[in-house]
Amino acid sequence: MCALPQASGQWLGKVAGIIGLLLMGLALGGCSAVRLGYNNLPDISYWWLDGYLDFDGAQSLQVKRALAGLQDWHRREELPRLATLAAQARDQARGDVTPAQVCALSDAVQARLLALAVRAEPDATVLAQSLAPAQLQVLERKFGRINNDFRREWLRLTPAEVQDKRYDTFLDRYEDFYGTLDARQRGLLRQMVRQSAFSPEKLDAARRARQADVLALLRGLQQPPAATDAQARQRVHALVMRVFEPPPGEWRSQQDALAQEACNNTAALHAAMSPAQRERAAQRIEAYRQDLVALSGP
Repeated sequence: MCALPQASGQWLGKVAGIIGLLLMGLALGGCSAVRLGYNNLPDISYWWLDGYLDFDGAQSLQVKRALAGLQDWHRREELPRLATLAAQARDQARGDVTPAQVCALSDAVQARLLALAVRAEPDATVLAQSLAPAQLQVLERKFGRINNDFRREWLRLTPAEVQDKRYDTFLDRYEDFYGTLDARQRGLLRQMVRQSAFSPEKLDAARRARQADVLALLRGLQQPPAATDAQARQRVHALVMRVFEPPPGEWRSQQDALAQEACNNTAALHAAMSPAQRERAAQRIEAYRQDLVALSGP
């Protein structure tokens, strides 16, 4: 019954540039916590961020310390909360669920991601203030490559090809939890994808707008007069909040529609699952919960 993979995929698409510090939390947001991966997340996150900004020696040390400290805090404070949410999802998976219950669980996970973002803000602000113009050019070129990849992977597809690609992705995701779907269940999933409000063009426009927002913030912090630490922190926090709560507009409406669609679809698909499939999903979630409990220990 886990709706978190679908929800986390949407959130992962929102994170860009300096907000990449959230990566270590997002990796847990989709029922995918594994012990080895979590323990290596500071190193993985560092190399991911370095690919966007090309750190110098001093920045490398700062970022590595910040990521290690962020993981220590996350392990101590957040993993027990995520384990509690996993237990809730496990119990719900054995019975019927409503769209409201799915949305509530997704909202609870997103609240944990926001807590992680706020925790990362002081270190992210220090790093943002230290960036050189050449590093912002590296970031801009990275964004350009990402946009080109998205254009090739999504914008060049016909509407039917987009539906097929999304169907295959969701089928893999649901079968990972429930096991093989039968013809009726696959037909239901296909119908949901066909009726989806998803638009690659709108997603592309929103992502480009967020990239421009990130670059504007970082460039603004480099220009005189220099912002005070408090002003810089406020600007970074405002960006984080725009990522998590976009202002009213076309993308916010699209995002809200997709979120509600995900809740409705997950509940409907779960209702179509057999008792054995539901039990398999519950056992998968329980395995993740046990990972979270083990990771949160000494």
